[in-house]
Amino acid sequence: MPAPLSRVMMTATDTMPEAADRRSWAEWLDGHSGRIMVLPAVIVLLCFAIFPLIISAYLALSRFALASGGFTLKFIGLLNFRKLLVGSQQYHLLGKFGTFGFVQSALLALIAAGLLFLLARYLRRGRPTVVGTVGRLLAMAMAMGLAVLALATMAPGGVPGTVVNTLLYVFVGVSVQFALGLGLALLCGQPIRGRNFFRVLFFIPLMVTPVGIAYTFRMLADMQKGPFAPLVRAFGISEWSWATEAWSARLMVLVGDTWQWTPFMFIVLLAAIENQPRDQVEAARLDGANGFQIFRDITWPAIAPIAATVVLIRLIEAFKIIDLPNVLTGGGPGLATESMTLHSFISWRTQDLGGSAAVGYMLLFISTIVCVSFFNFVVRPARRFEA
Repeated sequence: MPAPLSRVMMTATDTMPEAADRRSWAEWLDGHSGRIMVLPAVIVLLCFAIFPLIISAYLALSRFALASGGFTLKFIGLLNFRKLLVGSQQYHLLGKFGTFGFVQSALLALIAAGLLFLLARYLRRGRPTVVGTVGRLLAMAMAMGLAVLALATMAPGGVPGTVVNTLLYVFVGVSVQFALGLGLALLCGQPIRGRNFFRVLFFIPLMVTPVGIAYTFRMLADMQKGPFAPLVRAFGISEWSWATEAWSARLMVLVGDTWQWTPFMFIVLLAAIENQPRDQVEAARLDGANGFQIFRDITWPAIAPIAATVVLIRLIEAFKIIDLPNVLTGGGPGLATESMTLHSFISWRTQDLGGSAAVGYMLLFISTIVCVSFFNFVVRPARRFEA
């Protein structure tokens, strides 16, 4: 017999919420399908990233020692950091302070004026928040501290430590690489003969491993058996060596690093230049604008967001430099070319795992402050050009 009408209506009424729930669940899955698909890979990556951070944090607060049948780990708190900042490793990490004279004071005042200008620009534009203002003030304090450290250790009678060496590689190296990369990109963006050949030629150094580049420049810098040895002997300076002087050794590391990473800047900036609106460039030329005016008013606003982003990426990578100073100079003479990454590696090689982890965390702290400050002061304002 057919079911009563009341039972049919009750069954239909009961299934309507279930169908609605199923539809809403299916819509939620459809809307979040991309996140769900990448979630397993993200979980695996987080496990590989977080586990070493936790272990290294525990090592930074412990003292590692070999023992019969294994090893011992004794919790010592912040003693590893104290040893680096005010203890026996202070000279290694921070260096030796020299005489702070007029030149250093003038440079420090110039740096302070630049930071105050960036802060004033942030406060003048948009709606500044309490968190943003406090964060920028803390970043300025850290920047001034690093500036004082760098100027004091590079003053007469001073000796830079691994922190200042790393900052030298980061700021000087990245600045030179950006300038060269931008110049080459502007050159290869012009309608000149053979520009495709030069594009490939300029990109070759990026395909060579850092160790290979280090050995190449080590051979080039050899004043006894290197290819430039006859030329050097002709000038009567055959007894001189790049690796025996602190600043010449640093220069060799910077030259090798610049040769390796300028193609990265070049290829990204070239892509940005070629994507700029050509109609505006042609219109400016018809109006009589010269090359500098076109670059200032059209090209630079178009590529500024890309340029700021690529510099940020290069800053992050530059803090990890280890291959060139390790192979090219071994960190010497003395500590002249030793970076913080190489400092951490040497501590690990001597079984000072706690000190190695502490150096690594100090490098993480400094690089985070520098990169976050660069993002807030440079990258974010540069993105306003896209509006």
